[in-house]
Amino acid sequence: MAKEIKTIGVLTSGGDAPGMNAAIRAIVRKAIGNGVKVKGIKKGYMGLLNEEIMDMQKHDVSDIIQRGGTILGTARCVEFKEEEFQEKAAQICRKHGIDGLVVIGGDGSYRGAQALSRHGINTIGIPGTIDLDIACTEYTIGFDTAINTAMAAIDKVRDTSSSHERCNIIEVMGRNAGYIALWCGVANGAEDILLPEKYDFNEQNIINNIITNRKRGKTHHIIVNAEGIGHSTSMARRIEAATGIETRATILGYMQRGGSPTCKDRFYASIMGSYAADILCEGKTNRVVGYTNGEFKDFDIEEALNMHKEIPEYQFKVSKILSQ
Repeated sequence: MAKEIKTIGVLTSGGDAPGMNAAIRAIVRKAIGNGVKVKGIKKGYMGLLNEEIMDMQKHDVSDIIQRGGTILGTARCVEFKEEEFQEKAAQICRKHGIDGLVVIGGDGSYRGAQALSRHGINTIGIPGTIDLDIACTEYTIGFDTAINTAMAAIDKVRDTSSSHERCNIIEVMGRNAGYIALWCGVANGAEDILLPEKYDFNEQNIINNIITNRKRGKTHHIIVNAEGIGHSTSMARRIEAATGIETRATILGYMQRGGSPTCKDRFYASIMGSYAADILCEGKTNRVVGYTNGEFKDFDIEEALNMHKEIPEYQFKVSKILSQ
């Protein structure tokens, strides 16, 4: 029989993502609506180990849905990979009466949730990462805002690139995943899109493409480069030396993780947060909330972590054709 859940905790872990606040708001209000108390844990697993824990009421999450980042704060906690600290965290949860925990973050955060589940704390994960690299779900909180932020920035770079007849390399985030680069590359009409999953590190092909396009009368050349490839500044120097065309690198960086979340990120995060609170109150544990085939579902954490995600081959082929 599933144990009765009287108090749940919520924390955000790893990199922040626009929409996390919408998920926190939904968790707090849905859980309280279910007759369950909620405690907020500051600064992720590090805050849990330091017992930075506070009671949360409905009014505590008023006027946060439009804010980027996370009101709970976040941090990376290397110690949490060790059994000693996992057991300590479980004991702290029990000390504060926390029967279940909602963890908002990426795959590293899920491993922490999985560990707490082994130590008797019911845990549910929600995919909060701009990278879209969680295999069990077609959507992760923050991705939509990140790509719209990057798209607007790349549009602006294109304007000046055309004015100066330059080649511009724009590096976007995503860690080792190329989804932000793929989406922005297509949406911004980039001439080259470099994805970690597909790039063959043959710069001569890029150089040839730039020269061919310039001969055809193109006055600029936009390269969207994924963080997982990186080295945009040195790449720009090599391309300029080989082509004679002024080449600049722009690294968009952490601006993609900030800003007011889009409607999609607010809505999806709200549904995911509510779903997580519901299944936790039902006594489920070691689960991850995801969105696939038009539905919000939950998966076993271990199953989710063992899934592998690839760049869709058709989308990649289309990106190559449209860039010509």
